[in-house]
Amino acid sequence: MAKIHKRLLISLCFILCLLSSGTAQSVREMIKKDPSYAACNYRIYPDSVEMPMTPAPEGKHPFYISHYGRHGSRYINNRKGYDIPYKMMLKADSLGLLTTAGHQVLKEIRTIINDSEGQWGDLTGFGQLQMRHICQRMMNRFPEVLSGDAHVDARSTVVNRCILSMGSFMMEMVKLNPQLQITMRASKRDMWYLNHQDKLLRKMPDATQEAYDAFVDKYSRNPKLMKLLFTDPDAASKVVDETWLNYYVIKMGLFQLNTHFYRDTFLTDLFDIEDLYNLWKTDNVWWYLNHGSSELNGGDRPFTQRYLLRQIIADADSCLQLERPGAQLRFGHETVLLPLTCLLGINGYDKHIDGWEDVEAQGWRSSDVIPMGSNIQLVFYRSDIHDQDVLFKVLLNEQEAQLPMTTDCAPYYHWKDFRAFYLDKLDRYDRRRLSLPAYN
Repeated sequence: MAKIHKRLLISLCFILCLLSSGTAQSVREMIKKDPSYAACNYRIYPDSVEMPMTPAPEGKHPFYISHYGRHGSRYINNRKGYDIPYKMMLKADSLGLLTTAGHQVLKEIRTIINDSEGQWGDLTGFGQLQMRHICQRMMNRFPEVLSGDAHVDARSTVVNRCILSMGSFMMEMVKLNPQLQITMRASKRDMWYLNHQDKLLRKMPDATQEAYDAFVDKYSRNPKLMKLLFTDPDAASKVVDETWLNYYVIKMGLFQLNTHFYRDTFLTDLFDIEDLYNLWKTDNVWWYLNHGSSELNGGDRPFTQRYLLRQIIADADSCLQLERPGAQLRFGHETVLLPLTCLLGINGYDKHIDGWEDVEAQGWRSSDVIPMGSNIQLVFYRSDIHDQDVLFKVLLNEQEAQLPMTTDCAPYYHWKDFRAFYLDKLDRYDRRRLSLPAYN
């Protein structure tokens, strides 16, 4: 009886800590502390944030890790996002409309483009460092899983930055433990589950898109920036789109923090906290609409990752039969990791939220889920290979997390309960999908 009471007390403390940590700081406070927070999926990985781990139930020890991680910090995918503000500024310059600050911004944009040329979408040195640090913490926290000649199987999408992220992670592993038995693969054969993008679920209704555009328009204008950069803002507005200039110049400044972590661009200094917050607010709703459970998009977007979840379950079932299964690591993208988080309902990210102004209020913050280098780790525990009551816990970005399931030992869950809960959820969706018009 005393052990049960102790477990319940530990579970209650975990839930209270989780709730308090999620609401401790407002978005504005987070942005003030870390400007990259405003960039949502371009946020720098919170490498220095560490929380204590809850001790495992008596007699249980970690024996297997199942992981999906986003690549580390990268360059922007293509130059379109830089060309848009650059061409606007060039046109204004040709008309003699730039202020001194405007000329400085044009020069900075040109410098950033030149620096990024030929490296679009590439992993940066900062991204490699993030992978090494995440690897170090994994090995320090779970030496029972990754000691001796344990086997580690790593898979990556065929995208260069993901392959290099996998390589950086695995090189650090071998450096820390040369005895590890490692296999790596980046093959189109695995893309069906590592990076599945469901065209049917990714469609956005015209009415939803129009409503979102109107929502963005409320927060995206910045007359202060126009006055700062142009001698005649009214004349400049004929060749410059205020909304897009504001959006892309902020994004450029924030994105540079991922590319040259030792060189802060001055572009972010052009904006105050409210400017950055408004950008975050509209981008955050975009991520909710496109990858969360928004009813305006049908409410099923997270099921884009149904194949990945089934694969994770199947892989785990197979590995549980082994004496020392080691770890399975998968490297991919935020457009997979975020809907997977929502599909699992980690920390309440499966919420159906009606009003877009309520997305933030209900704690749905994409910046907390998909910074560069973001990851989900399922860490499995048992007493020995004959133990039929296998437990596991979920780490979201290396922090203990909560699932929408009952358990008597939070943050630990019973694997048999997880399997039953989520396979039933996936089966129910599959049956519902067959009745959709596109399949008839």
